Amino acid sequence: MDFALLFVAIGIGVVVGLTGMGGGALMTPALVLFFGIPPLTAVSSDVVASTFMKPAGSWVHMRRGTVNWQLVKLLVYGSVPAAFAGVVAIRLIGHQEDVQHVVKLALGAVLIIASLGLLARAYLRLREYAMERDGRAAKLPQDRPSVVARPMATIAVGAMGGLMVGMTSVGAGSLIIIALMALYPRLKASQLVGTDLAQAVPLVAAAAIAHLAFGDVDWSVALPIILGSIPGAWLGAQLSSRASGGLVRRALALVLLASGLKMLGMPNVATLWMLAGALVGGTLAWGYTRHRLGFDFFVWQARRAAKKVAP
Repeated sequence: MDFALLFVAIGIGVVVGLTGMGGGALMTPALVLFFGIPPLTAVSSDVVASTFMKPAGSWVHMRRGTVNWQLVKLLVYGSVPAAFAGVVAIRLIGHQEDVQHVVKLALGAVLIIASLGLLARAYLRLREYAMERDGRAAKLPQDRPSVVARPMATIAVGAMGGLMVGMTSVGAGSLIIIALMALYPRLKASQLVGTDLAQAVPLVAAAAIAHLAFGDVDWSVALPIILGSIPGAWLGAQLSSRASGGLVRRALALVLLASGLKMLGMPNVATLWMLAGALVGGTLAWGYTRHRLGFDFFVWQARRAAKKVAP
């Protein structure tokens, strides 16, 4: 067994537990960039490993009643056939070299989208906090009754996520939840996560079956991921109440951006300049956004003010 891969899987599992983000957005590029595993093999092995991880998290939410089964059903209508289609599509490309190239490019594009999705997710949360602070959220019923489903849009979101998962292994926990937040802003955060985890179970299972059917899975890669990521995710969940979620998500967005740029073939110097620009520009833009919503420009200003008020 590759113990280096096992320890990397543990570390990525911790990040997943801390942020609630899908592990494919981190594990697949790590397999390609640091372990030299062909993109298609990395995608396939990670998808198969995910089929062992997704049910555990979804079971917790099922017991807590935080799964909207109507939305899960609609998402699955689109995601399961699209996951099969994604795997078949990359197989129809032709030569093995062309397949690997297309998978790598698709993965790079999806990783960049996922990094932007993290920012969108953070903004929606900040806006919700502002509404609660100003009393605007209080006008909504506290239990937030069942949302009115939007069938065609929800099925389309599922199809988009399924296609991306089938081709890149990324999307079940990175892209679909962002789309759900935009479609159903009245859903509680726990319901968003629970619904996303529940629909991801048949989604990744469909993609895994398709990859297994084509013989793309390398069990010497998949097994260490399974053995490492499950305890890592549990540890990350235990640490989530103590760590700064905002700091972790900011670092994660930069990692996803860097991975996506490298997958697209950007040189190292250009990638570093892009990351530096994203860090400086993103920090200033986020501070301005906080200021527009009535918060302090920097988080540390709010913390310092809170310490002064506290006895």
